Amino acid sequence: MIASRPEYAPPPGHIRLRLTVAWDGAAYAGWQFQPNAPSVQASLHAAFVHLTSDAFRPVAAGRTDAGVHAEAMPVHVDVGSNFGLPLPRLARALNAHLSPSLAVLGVEKAAPGFHARFSCTERRYVYRLLCAPQRHPLWEGRTLHVPGRLDAAAMNAAAACLIGTHDFAAFATQEDRQTVRELRALSVVPGNLVWEIHVAGESFLRHMVRGLVGTLLLVGSGKLEAEAVTEILASRQRAQAGANVPAQGLYFSGASYGEEGRC
Repeated sequence: MIASRPEYAPPPGHIRLRLTVAWDGAAYAGWQFQPNAPSVQASLHAAFVHLTSDAFRPVAAGRTDAGVHAEAMPVHVDVGSNFGLPLPRLARALNAHLSPSLAVLGVEKAAPGFHARFSCTERRYVYRLLCAPQRHPLWEGRTLHVPGRLDAAAMNAAAACLIGTHDFAAFATQEDRQTVRELRALSVVPGNLVWEIHVAGESFLRHMVRGLVGTLLLVGSGKLEAEAVTEILASRQRAQAGANVPAQGLYFSGASYGEEGRC
């Protein structure tokens, strides 16, 4: 029998709001608050402070690194129960105090027991590649430019070897947690100009997604056989896998929740 997840409640005298947030990662040193660098968490909290003095620091489904973008990040914020601004107006009010690189897309009252991070059952990422001979200014800072040809079939064959529950130490950077993770999806979707690599799992190791993509690029460019990724996985040695690709092509694309995430 699978144990149910614990329920999380806001502090006494507060209500919990659930937000959907998007941002351009180039402007931030990641989600997490940092004393000497701009962060998404600090910027969003500052916007709330303009509206109420009784707001806790926001909590996100995933703590993205510097330069990583987000298309639809679930976030919760606890505010005083006497918070008077109607929720249909709250996104617009917050966005008035946010830079153009960060926006609240929607706000609702969180379901009982909801926690943006700990209630999350799946996190999804997309890595975008500009597969073209020349760079494109409209995709600058939003993709990794790959001027050479890539073998999508070989990349997907390698990806299939990595799906499942494995020890992903070979793809993580300076990770001191246990390194077994379940990779639920990994696929390469070619496009006319921009290719996408889709990744899904409940949780990821530090730089794991970027290491996976870097390894698939070695396969796609013919520098590594697709079957070799199985040996890399078994080695648990970071030096055996491909280099981390730059953060500029990585997007947090969405998250899923169980019953406690539904209103």
